[in-house]
Amino acid sequence: MSDHTIVQSESCFDVIIVGAGISGINAAYRLQDQLPNFSYAMLEAREDLGGTWDLFRYPGIRSDSDLFTFGFAFNPWNQNNPIAEGYAIKQYMRDTAQKYGIDEHILFRHHLLSADWSTTNNTWSLAVNANGVQKTITARFVIFGTGYYDYKQPLQAKIPGLDNFQGQVIHPQFWPEDLDYKNKKVVIIGSGATAITLLPNMANEAAHVTMLQRSPTYIYSVPNRKTNSRLSYLLPSGAYHRLQRAIWILRQRMFFLFCQRFPSLSTWILKRGLKKELPGHISYDPHFKPNYNPWDQRMCVCPDGDFFASLRCGKADIRTDTIKTVTEKGIVLKGGETLNADIIITATGLKLQIGGGVFLSVDKQQIDIGSKFLWNGVMLQDLPNAAFVIGYTNASWTLGADAIAQCIARILKTLESRKFVAAIPRVKANDAQKLQDRPLLQLKSTYVTTGAHALPRAADRGPWQPRDHYGKDIRFARKGNLDDGLEFVQGSSLHLRKRVT
Repeated sequence: MSDHTIVQSESCFDVIIVGAGISGINAAYRLQDQLPNFSYAMLEAREDLGGTWDLFRYPGIRSDSDLFTFGFAFNPWNQNNPIAEGYAIKQYMRDTAQKYGIDEHILFRHHLLSADWSTTNNTWSLAVNANGVQKTITARFVIFGTGYYDYKQPLQAKIPGLDNFQGQVIHPQFWPEDLDYKNKKVVIIGSGATAITLLPNMANEAAHVTMLQRSPTYIYSVPNRKTNSRLSYLLPSGAYHRLQRAIWILRQRMFFLFCQRFPSLSTWILKRGLKKELPGHISYDPHFKPNYNPWDQRMCVCPDGDFFASLRCGKADIRTDTIKTVTEKGIVLKGGETLNADIIITATGLKLQIGGGVFLSVDKQQIDIGSKFLWNGVMLQDLPNAAFVIGYTNASWTLGADAIAQCIARILKTLESRKFVAAIPRVKANDAQKLQDRPLLQLKSTYVTTGAHALPRAADRGPWQPRDHYGKDIRFARKGNLDDGLEFVQGSSLHLRKRVT
């Protein structure tokens, strides 16, 4: 009997993973590799794996992190291009899931509605909509690999007069498969990674594309052409890919620290490189002069300078201004200019959400995620046997996801070896008044500051501090003090149903 047959027929597991995106697949590998006797299933509300890379379908959708670090450590990205498009990432994820048998554990069209922890039984009771049929799944531990944004609702930007527009209004999160923008005038509202990706990819067919931004962001080009490294010929494939990944992790970290330590110098370096890319009719100020320091918000990359190439060819343009109103045929700016449009794209950010919007409770009492601290960036205060996978915002998401997955595996090993059945993060009564709030995500982007109330809290000390960087976090995952801030519950057996191997 295959694992998939067992997973389909059972309703009781040691571990449930919610979400078959990059976080869920990574967690599944760490679980079955380090805890092969644990049974698990993965609940995926959609009809296919991929998460973000299955949801977003807009032209040119791609990673804004290099795949050498965004890819899985246990199954390295083996192409030479560091920046990859969405379809390639999704195929890489599918290949990985098949290679390690993870796909046999995925239950598609299984939407988790609520999760209630029973203190009496030390188990989770999960209410699931399975292909339109309500069912209950029991688990000892739940891993939420659902990311940090709402899949169903985008961030609604306040754009005056938008209802007046008689053309099409599109949000990139819900891109129509049949959208025809050939020879159309397009205005993209936004200045983040989505807008910077859309502009060059739409400019090839549209009559003209204008990116309208309220304030600029930092953009830099990265070479995305295939290159041959001498080390790739000298070293075995596995050793070469591990070394390549380590180099990119170090490079990424050093660049971030440099920008934080020397903001003026890093701004000058970025400005110098950017001005070489700009056409003569587009000025650096105000269109590419942010009002914040590098890495105060996530920086945007464009492979081989495709964004700037579109500006140089004349089929794309950029405006920096605020919207006075939207009319039937376009956008009137406060500066007086009118941008005619057939299509308006609102690339204005994501609506933050943790846990996929699931109703969480302990003994039927709801848990307010936004009021609780996050223990070492992994588990929520007062919530037993549950982990939330939140990757990095100043580095590749998967690095943070993997540090969390390895920490979860160690927690489960500790529970099993010490004959515990539950771990509960607790803030000590005498520490509660001393904790000072700190941002969980180290970004000042509008969508982050607007939606911060939906995120767990972080503090200035102890196990409640926001995660810092991969090196520190992976060391904690492997050797850190798990007793600090965790309360343990004894029981007869951690397993509800051991995995059949």
